[in-house]
Amino acid sequence: MKLFIADDEIDVREGIRYLLDWEKLGFFICGEGKNGQNTLEQILKSHPDVVLLDIRMPKLSGLEVVKQAKERGFRGRFIILSGYSDFSYAQEAIRFGVTCYLTKPIDEDELEKAVLEARDSIQKEQETRKKLVQYRDRARESILQDVLCGKANYDLLDYHDIMLESSVYQAVIYTNYNQESFQTTWDFAGILRLANRNHNSLDYIRMDNRNVIILKGEFALNRFQELVEHHISQPQKGSPLDSLFLTYGRPVYSVDQIHTSYEDAELLMKRRFFCRFNQHVLGCGDLPKEAPVLSQSTVPEDIYSQRISNYIKSGNRHMLLETLDELKDALYHTDTEISLLKHFLADIMIQVKSIITHTYGSMDIPFPNNAAIISTLEEKCYLYEILQFFTIQFEMAMNAIGSPTKESVMDGILQYIRHNYQENLKLGTLAELFGYNSSYLGKVFSKAAGRNFNVYIDEVRIENSKKLLLDHDYKVYEISQLVGYTNVDYFHKKFKKYVGMSPAEYRKSHTQE
Repeated sequence: MKLFIADDEIDVREGIRYLLDWEKLGFFICGEGKNGQNTLEQILKSHPDVVLLDIRMPKLSGLEVVKQAKERGFRGRFIILSGYSDFSYAQEAIRFGVTCYLTKPIDEDELEKAVLEARDSIQKEQETRKKLVQYRDRARESILQDVLCGKANYDLLDYHDIMLESSVYQAVIYTNYNQESFQTTWDFAGILRLANRNHNSLDYIRMDNRNVIILKGEFALNRFQELVEHHISQPQKGSPLDSLFLTYGRPVYSVDQIHTSYEDAELLMKRRFFCRFNQHVLGCGDLPKEAPVLSQSTVPEDIYSQRISNYIKSGNRHMLLETLDELKDALYHTDTEISLLKHFLADIMIQVKSIITHTYGSMDIPFPNNAAIISTLEEKCYLYEILQFFTIQFEMAMNAIGSPTKESVMDGILQYIRHNYQENLKLGTLAELFGYNSSYLGKVFSKAAGRNFNVYIDEVRIENSKKLLLDHDYKVYEISQLVGYTNVDYFHKKFKKYVGMSPAEYRKSHTQE
């Protein structure tokens, strides 16, 4: 604790300095005052915990120092030292809140007792204040949880007191991108606080084992969107932001609607299964245009398994991929738990396996056993991973059944690209998928398509981006992600190369038409 000594006599100040072992008592001397005015200025600047103050000093008396310091918010303790034992001085000191009045010459034991009592009083007050802050924080956190759940008694809430006064709010939930990681989630709330330069621009709480943020104010929402667009939606590989996955709800404009934004974010977190490759963010714009109302039971697994089996037997890759796309869309509009969707998909694969192996009983068709199918699907975090697994297995089955023509293989490859251009497509991946040598497939592809693999991919992506640009629901950086470009600047470069203008110029020119 800090101790300040004030007396107009230097000998007295020196004597007090060496009278007690201040360090042992838990104090260090932070300054000395030689007159009342100088003392007042110093204690208001250095805020000592205890002031040893002579009652009679030049410029301002000790009592005047106490009075003015208290009026200006000083909360430290004063111990008055006086050469007079006049009761009227002591009485006036008590009236100003001074709890100890010692007469000179100063008795060592009395001084030690006085400063220890002051120290204990301060520590007790600090502990009480700390407990009150803790109780207040706990109460406020409980209120915020009720607000997020829509259970708060809004008529009784003082929004100023609980620091929820704002013109706009938005709920954010974040967690690890790696769903199998047990590491502590990176402190995204702390980064947002630094970005906003204002600790009251957001609230962070843990709720249902989730990291939840309530953004408050236009500035906070705009800074968050900037982070999402420029750093999180396409994070640098290996950076802390690359370890995050987050969802956010719609902006709302009253406290009693915050729960709506939170429910958006919560639903999106549950729908993470439908994310694209390397997707780190799901926002309110990623919710289905109409809320999912179907149940998984309305998606007929036996019809899908029969159609898929027929296309495998006929080697019709085009219709097989169409069917998988149709299945993906149907599942997207269900309200079924993800674990049940995985069971449903496992049933489709097992039924397809049963149909194909029954039809071609004498052939060695490389399907995994049923337990391996179920286990593999259980381990997958995303629907696109499961459908990629399906595609590989079905392609292997078709290759085992018969030798398709080069034309049908190429049709299948082109169809696969047209339906999966948003994924991280590589020539080597497709070569493995369709049973070709990578170098050979590159030559066959260029001859059949009239351009090389990468150019064809770019053309398909750019054509689809042009369609999306006419839909004003999407921002340019979102379209970049949707068509498979994780870097928006690279998307701009490619778009201008193939179209002759920027995405924004294209949207503007076609809007005017």
